[in-house]
Amino acid sequence: MNNILSIKDLTLKYGKNEVLTNVSFQVQQGDYIGIVGPNGSGKTTFINAILGLKTPFKGEIEFNKDIVKQSSIGYLPQRSIRNDKLFPAKVREVVATGLLAEKKEPKFYVQEDYNKVDKILEKLRIEELKNKKIGDLSGGQQQRVLLARAMVASPKILILDEPTNALDSKTREELYDILKILNIEDKVTIMIVSHDLKTIGKYINKILYLEGKVIFYGSYEEFIYSKDMNKYLDFFIRDRFNGGI
Repeated sequence: MNNILSIKDLTLKYGKNEVLTNVSFQVQQGDYIGIVGPNGSGKTTFINAILGLKTPFKGEIEFNKDIVKQSSIGYLPQRSIRNDKLFPAKVREVVATGLLAEKKEPKFYVQEDYNKVDKILEKLRIEELKNKKIGDLSGGQQQRVLLARAMVASPKILILDEPTNALDSKTREELYDILKILNIEDKVTIMIVSHDLKTIGKYINKILYLEGKVIFYGSYEEFIYSKDMNKYLDFFIRDRFNGGI
């Protein structure tokens, strides 16, 4: 498989404090990586660095330019749309904004753009919502709309930061099922920050465990059964992560 992203000796700071130190690993095209670790372990800071929102103190973040350009990176943050029924934007309009980054001035939509929007809405099974105001939607529906916005420009990499925090278990599973389809059928490389390792363990192929540095990078099975992880995960946490092992 082709490497799509290489991280080399990456160190990130806030002020004088190092958040992450000497992080090095490679992401292969088609990977589905769960990024885990305790609060304050540097997960979101790391994601911000990949997105170009945080400047590294040292080290390199290199994308395979034959595969990825800046518009080929989709991002789904924690749900940020309030349930404001007066918010006027409709679903189709919100999703279309995901195409603006690749447009030159003047930025306006054409029919081809709306065809792309309708296609991704259908793929994510929310085409019936396209003319509804986003403020009227449930939390799960809003997350699918935001996912559609992240996916409408056909990104090669999709980065998600705790996308299921406010969702019930059924809606979480539905969202993870959709992500797996995007990973398998559309060959989208996925990196997802999550505390819900028990659930994402059924979908991901790799785990990146951060705690100020890379503690572990490898498969879910290797992570769960690694004796080295006993230094970082007590039995209760391991039992919760793996559903009773």
